[in-house]
Amino acid sequence: MSYSQPGSQDNPLKTELKKLIIETCRKKTSVEAIPDDAPIIGMESCLGLDSLDVLELSVVLKKRYNVKIMDSKDAMRVMKSINSLADTVALLAKND
Repeated sequence: MSYSQPGSQDNPLKTELKKLIIETCRKKTSVEAIPDDAPIIGMESCLGLDSLDVLELSVVLKKRYNVKIMDSKDAMRVMKSINSLADTVALLAKND
């Protein structure tokens, strides 16, 4: 898988990631309801992802995109928003 542009500019990738999060974390929301630049971790975020959600998502991201999330600080950086997650996925896929 190779991406020619930053993930935050790749709408199909962002849609794919939103679907992945909704499915993996069993969230009752739509892709359209998730803003690209809003926080996704924490009770006040658009998705309200908690530490268990982040762990589950980390496993799926590793399997599907080879994105390794080492610890909670790394997770907070990578999963800050859909845009930051898409940028990370696109960057790592480009380097594979």
